[in-house]
Amino acid sequence: MTSMENRSEVNEFILTGLTDAPELQVPLFIMFTLIYLITLVGNLGIAALISSDSCLHTPMYFFPSNLPLVTFGYSSAITPKVMAGLLTGDKVISYNGCATQFFFFVTFVTTESFLLASTAYDRHAAICKPLYYTTTMTSTVCAHLASGAYICGFLAASIVIGNMFSLSFCRSNIVHHFFCDIAPLLVLSCSDTHMVELVFFILGSFTTFFPFLVIFTSYLLIFLTILKIHSTEGRQKAFSTCASHLTAVSIFYGTIIFMYFPPSSSHSMDTDKIASVFYTMVIPMFNPLIYSLRNKDIKNAFRKAVRGRRLQLNHLFS
Repeated sequence: MTSMENRSEVNEFILTGLTDAPELQVPLFIMFTLIYLITLVGNLGIAALISSDSCLHTPMYFFPSNLPLVTFGYSSAITPKVMAGLLTGDKVISYNGCATQFFFFVTFVTTESFLLASTAYDRHAAICKPLYYTTTMTSTVCAHLASGAYICGFLAASIVIGNMFSLSFCRSNIVHHFFCDIAPLLVLSCSDTHMVELVFFILGSFTTFFPFLVIFTSYLLIFLTILKIHSTEGRQKAFSTCASHLTAVSIFYGTIIFMYFPPSSSHSMDTDKIASVFYTMVIPMFNPLIYSLRNKDIKNAFRKAVRGRRLQLNHLFS
């Protein structure tokens, strides 16, 4: 089959979820609701804070303002459906719903990968060529890099969806996962999946290792530049500029490589589910703290926003 119109006999899938234990449904629902609310407030709050403070309208904060939106995007593709399944017990997802969920997840994750690479390039320009930084990282360059990241995310997701949902699903409609992911869906197909798996591997390698190569090269040059800095204060300033980004990169790529690139024999379904909870729900919750709230300028902007809100309230009620 070559089109989604001529798809398989399966019209819907059943997600097995995280657990079958009834006594865990409500506690897990409460926990994931809190996680999602923190994710929503943290990520959208950081994006709004950077957008509203004119002092942060610089290339250095352009990518950190996009990353929370992307992170919130792929969390939102997964978490609400998990919460609904825990609350109502309804674990059915339509064929088109599964395709849509998978499409947005791949789009946002791929976009984040390229945005992290763009941020590394920005850090390289700031530390290795500080005198040329303002002419290198212009608003036009930043806009092109961000647009390229979103376009790569959209194209990657389109290719993945076009290949995945051209398959015929006739063995079963039970997905042994809490969302529609590559491995549990491929198991259900009665088509020959070798070519599809090859496409996924090539595409996944490009969207993961090409940005990682950009990041690695950027930080290698940054490290060599830092070694040439004689003052301790200068070195500390350079390291602090990169610390949050390096933390985010380590967590993001470490989890992605663990999930999708080791031999399948080294994985169990339970291990995959735990790792998936980590990168679809937990990482998005902590990303604002890792990436932005450790930054002095953003902390100052947050304090200024709080003070402004207090003054507005005092004026309103006085």
